[in-house]
Amino acid sequence: MQAADDLTNRARNRYFEKRKKVFPRQIDGPFRRFKWLVMLVTLTIYYVTPWLRWDRGPHAPSQAVLVDLAHRRFYMFSIEIWPHEFYYVAGLLIMAAIGLFLVTSAVGRAWCGYACPQTVWTDLFQHIERFVDGDRNAQRKLDEAPWSALKVTKRLIKWTLWLIVGVLTGGAWIFYFADAPTLFQQLMHGDAPRIAYLTIGTLTATTFIFGGFMREQVCIYMCPWPRIQGAMLDEQSLVVTYKGWRGEPRGRGVKRREEDAAALLPQGDCIDCMACVAVCPTGIDIREGPQIGCITCALCIDACDQVMDKIGKPRKLIGYTTIADERLARSGQPTRTPLQRLLRLRTLLYLSVWVAIGAALLFTLGTRERIELDVAQSRNPVWIRLSDGQVRNSYTIKLRNMENRARRYELSVRGIDGRMWNQEMSRQAATPTVTFEVEPDSVLKQSIYLAAPDTGPTQTPILFTARALDEDGGQAVGQARFERPEE
Repeated sequence: MQAADDLTNRARNRYFEKRKKVFPRQIDGPFRRFKWLVMLVTLTIYYVTPWLRWDRGPHAPSQAVLVDLAHRRFYMFSIEIWPHEFYYVAGLLIMAAIGLFLVTSAVGRAWCGYACPQTVWTDLFQHIERFVDGDRNAQRKLDEAPWSALKVTKRLIKWTLWLIVGVLTGGAWIFYFADAPTLFQQLMHGDAPRIAYLTIGTLTATTFIFGGFMREQVCIYMCPWPRIQGAMLDEQSLVVTYKGWRGEPRGRGVKRREEDAAALLPQGDCIDCMACVAVCPTGIDIREGPQIGCITCALCIDACDQVMDKIGKPRKLIGYTTIADERLARSGQPTRTPLQRLLRLRTLLYLSVWVAIGAALLFTLGTRERIELDVAQSRNPVWIRLSDGQVRNSYTIKLRNMENRARRYELSVRGIDGRMWNQEMSRQAATPTVTFEVEPDSVLKQSIYLAAPDTGPTQTPILFTARALDEDGGQAVGQARFERPEE
């Protein structure tokens, strides 16, 4: 039996493999160009959106997309979301989750390979590194070289460019939470809120570290999605696959000697050139089968296709396929079309749920009233008997004007024969209705007093109705009850 000190000897026993630095090689091809397109679109949306303007009138912000924490509003072009309408945001998050399930079920980790922020910024940082240090071999050579004036200079240039990207990333993020031109001027003059500088510093640091140094470690060790995706994939899901039945046994691209024992076996199309490994941003060997490090970016497909063209072999030795199609291909049977792979029960179910939630959100958004009325009855005291024998109840109403203009409203009550007045009126001025003017995009809080005869049930259900008096109209209803003393 091994001694106890041998089991705990860290110098002898290593339980974790040291990270091997990844230096992906530059590659061109359809999937690489698609990644360029996705990077351009996503970064443009992220950096440009806070600067887009949208005219909402004189009483609302003119920024197209704004999370106004100070006034508790969320603006997206013509849509305005109030705090009590957070279910719209929840619905969008649910749609995003179901959309991710749909994409994963259909084409594997395409989100990870193309649109994930970690992927996009890591890809951008790798291109900056390639611009400064050179391609794969030059980067590896420089990394292994001793520190010199040239190495220090290149490192400072590269890290400076990374920091600039990090600052732009953090700066763009805070512009979503305040008017972008105003906040930019405050930042330049040094009088912006402290939280703005703290947020920029935090996001600069995380972008610099995650995109510049941790890279594939975030995808493999920190992100939970690679573990979750195992439950989302099935034998009908498209994933990047090395077609071993066609590529094995591997050769070296040259004619083997007759006395070579391997010559007795039919040679596969794979020549073991390692091009697929050289371009992989996570440094995996796709020929070893599906693994957690594969983000389905498909750059290995571009690399392998170029090699197949050079040696005169058919393309797609590495390609998108499913486990089901892999079985068919191994047995020599025709595989299914891409449309047949996508149109199956699981993807159609995800798509149906996604569309249904989106349609429900659009319907409620299009039919919602821009008036809301909340009524709360005062409980101390519940009722008061007036000098003329009538009973008075008091209520606190909150009348919400969700338009960007001032509006007048008429408040009435149904279900009881009574008269109302507010804190600005006297009892003698009580009328069946009370009129208010509510400022744009604001909530009016008022105390309302309601007097009615003392004859009747102990509790009477009533409805307060707030009706807009302008030509657009609209109304909101609040439920309450009128209480009398027990006889």
